Amino acid sequence: MSKRLDLVIRNAVLAGAPIDIRIYEGRIAAIGSDLNGIGPEYDARGLSVGPGLHDHHLHLLATAARMESVDLADCASPDAAIARLRARAGPVGAWVRAIGYGERLADLPDREQLDNWLPGNPLRIQDRTGAYWLLNSAAIAKLGGPPYPACVEYDARGQPSGRIWRGDAWLRERIGGAPPSLAALGTQLARWGVTGVTDAGASNGTAEAELLTGAMPQRLVLMGTEDLTAGDGYALGPVKLLLDENDLPAIESLTARINAARALHRNVAAHCVTLGELVFYLQALADAGGARPGDRIEHGGVIPESMIRDIAAAGLTVVTQPNFIHDRGDRYLAQMDAQELADLYRLGSLLRGGVRVLGGSDAPYGDINPWIALQAAIDRRTRDGGVIGASEATDRTTALGLYASTKLTVGAPADLILYDWPEDVGALASVELTLIDGRIAWPL
Repeated sequence: MSKRLDLVIRNAVLAGAPIDIRIYEGRIAAIGSDLNGIGPEYDARGLSVGPGLHDHHLHLLATAARMESVDLADCASPDAAIARLRARAGPVGAWVRAIGYGERLADLPDREQLDNWLPGNPLRIQDRTGAYWLLNSAAIAKLGGPPYPACVEYDARGQPSGRIWRGDAWLRERIGGAPPSLAALGTQLARWGVTGVTDAGASNGTAEAELLTGAMPQRLVLMGTEDLTAGDGYALGPVKLLLDENDLPAIESLTARINAARALHRNVAAHCVTLGELVFYLQALADAGGARPGDRIEHGGVIPESMIRDIAAAGLTVVTQPNFIHDRGDRYLAQMDAQELADLYRLGSLLRGGVRVLGGSDAPYGDINPWIALQAAIDRRTRDGGVIGASEATDRTTALGLYASTKLTVGAPADLILYDWPEDVGALASVELTLIDGRIAWPL
């Protein structure tokens, strides 16, 4: 990223009015018209100016790895997936990593099925939810011998089936190798106007902090375990509580973790895609003495209208993914009834009910382009043009506020974007300039 600039941006547009912005030592020094400047000037030529975007929930290492992986998300049949894997396999014995596998193709294949798919290479496939890794026999052989942890599923013969549930940290430790480069991801995010990110990894600790800090130009917030401590180069986020409805812990165990976070003066944030996970989390919060400002519901995939008032009263923040309406909406329309759809990834009703809402991509499990999420927030359209929850749509200004990194005020950090967002249905914005801390992050 370039050096910090003392800069005047001229002829930008904010809330429909022309405006100049002076930047000095990485902060907004003045906002007005005909501002004096002693350094370089940038002519915005009528482009909109706003705070940079912050993705409030994503998984950086997994997203960077996705950029280096075989993507199976659009494969319509097992044969299509097999063909793509074989085309990208490389030399015999080399690892093949694939992502985006949908169980609708042929359930979740076991090791013997995967041996037939790709016999000459160790293969690991992540399903579309990110919960499962699927390994063939060659891949299992590289993990070393048993005993294996509980995340490894066994078949009827007492052998590893090839399915690993929520075993990312263990699998990464066993496989080894260099972590994926984050440089290309940081550049792409800056190109879209993203100036800050919150990594929502539940297992984030010291090792992950070392990998992520300084690897990209964006400001960094880290969720993680109770062992994650404050450090230079990132802000410390909530303790992440990963809940799976099919394998919930004892409520006393979750309450204890919440109390441990309180003792560390940290908030908590729980993965709540299903209604069962949400109810369980709310009960644990109540048992721990109640929610505190800054506690978060991650995803809020299913929120009945009757619960909105309680969530607002508790002061909880919902971090939602409007991009899932676009990315997965056609499948939701095909598989869910109308009543279920009404509760899905709420937005407008939460805001009207007084709930604080933030936006995130959940990349790599959702599309990382923030403008897809922003467009879905205002039109609730699926990829094929269907509409889910039209009353949950919001206006452009409110949608942008879900992703705003800061406020456009004097004294605020100079994390700014210049962009054009056409009014056309389905149109995505283009970003001409991204500043982070007064430095040009895009274009390079």
